[in-house]
Amino acid sequence: MAKFNGKVALITGGTRGIGYATALLFCEEGAKVAIIGRSEKHGREAIGKLKIEGSKDVVFIQGDVSKSADAERMIQATIRQFGQLDILVNNAGIYIEGTAETASEADWDSVIDVNLKGTFLCSKFALPYLKKTNGVIVNVASCDGLVAEQESVAYCASKGGVVLLTKAMALDHAKEGIRVNCVCPGAIMTSMLEQDAPKSGPAREKYFKEMVESHPMGRIGKPGEVAKAVLFLASNDSSFVTGTALSVDGGYVAQ
Repeated sequence: MAKFNGKVALITGGTRGIGYATALLFCEEGAKVAIIGRSEKHGREAIGKLKIEGSKDVVFIQGDVSKSADAERMIQATIRQFGQLDILVNNAGIYIEGTAETASEADWDSVIDVNLKGTFLCSKFALPYLKKTNGVIVNVASCDGLVAEQESVAYCASKGGVVLLTKAMALDHAKEGIRVNCVCPGAIMTSMLEQDAPKSGPAREKYFKEMVESHPMGRIGKPGEVAKAVLFLASNDSSFVTGTALSVDGGYVAQ
C-alpha cells in the first residue's frame, strides 16, 4: 500500500530540484500534492511533468513564502482544493554568496526572509490544520546549517536558524501529535548549485572537482536521494522521530 494514500502534502519550492523530486515521490506514494513557487512558468512546467509521470491530484499555487499574506493564502488554497493538510515540506530557499563584510543588507534580508522567515510563516499558518490531522512538518535545512562554509554568512545563518527552529517547534507541538524534523543536504545537483558554479571553462571544472572531493563518498548528491529522506521523515516509518536534523550529505559533516 502506498505510504501516503489519503494524505495531503504542501511542498514549498516544489517546482524544481529537491522540491520537485519530493513532489514526484509523494505523488507516487499516493499523496495529493500542492507545490508552491514564485514563478508561474516553472510551476506550469512542473505540473506538466508530474502529470506526464502519472500524477493526478497535484496543483500549483503561486506565491512568495517570505510574505505573510502569501503564506496564509497558499495554505488556505491547499485546504480549499483538498480539504485537509497532513504534511508540510518547507523547501523553498535561495543562496547569495558573501561575507559579513561583502554581503549587502539587501542580500542578508533576502536570504533570511526566504529561508528562515518563510519556513516560520508557512509553519505558522499550517499548524492549525496539522493539529487536526496529527500532521508532520519537514524542513529542508542544509549541511551549512550544521557546519560553516566560507563566504556564505547569510545562508549559514539562515539554515542554522532552520535547524534550531525545527527543534523548537518539535518541542512546542509534540504533545499535539505533530512531528517536526529537518533534512540537511550536502551538495546536490540542482539549479541552485548550477547557478553558484562558474559558467564555463576550467573554473567550472575546478568548482565541481572540489565539490566532489569535499564529500567523503566522492560525488555530488541527487535530488531524489534527499526526497527519500524527506519521505521517511514525513511517513509513519519515522513515527518516534521528532526534532532531528538528518544529514544527507555523503559524509560531509562527519569530517
